Amino acid sequence: MLLVTGVVAAAILIVAVLPAIWSTVGTFSSASAATDRSMRTDFKIVTTYAKASLNPEGDIYIKNIGTSRISLAEINRSDVFFGKTDTFTRLSFTSGVAVAGQWGYVFTAGSYDTDSNRIWDTGETIKIIGIPTTALVSGDPVYFQFILPNGVQRSIEFTVS
Repeated sequence: MLLVTGVVAAAILIVAVLPAIWSTVGTFSSASAATDRSMRTDFKIVTTYAKASLNPEGDIYIKNIGTSRISLAEINRSDVFFGKTDTFTRLSFTSGVAVAGQWGYVFTAGSYDTDSNRIWDTGETIKIIGIPTTALVSGDPVYFQFILPNGVQRSIEFTVS
């Protein structure tokens, strides 16, 4: 009788505990995959330029230095903050010609997309074009921040030419 009770108790324990273990393993697997992707994603702000005028524009060149490839869809969903350091705002993405309060990028085959595969590969550079909402004067300090959808971000402050 003790043997039967022991087998039944073990079966109940397995039925109750095993699903909880599998769901925990799944959660850790997902978190690990997301962390791995973030760790392999890296980019560097290579150079910046902002011209002073009533119709200002900032050109920021960013190089993918991580081991992860970044799709154009991910670039399109990225966040860009740009403007004077005391009044910068989040710019909205446009696939057309950017106007005040918008940003776009250049990623053309041959010049920036070196292998013409329409993916931001390691070693390739994109040119971000940001149009702030306020005029810029020569000597103004400006702030730029680029954030990918997975949270990897870089920022820089520089001076208007």
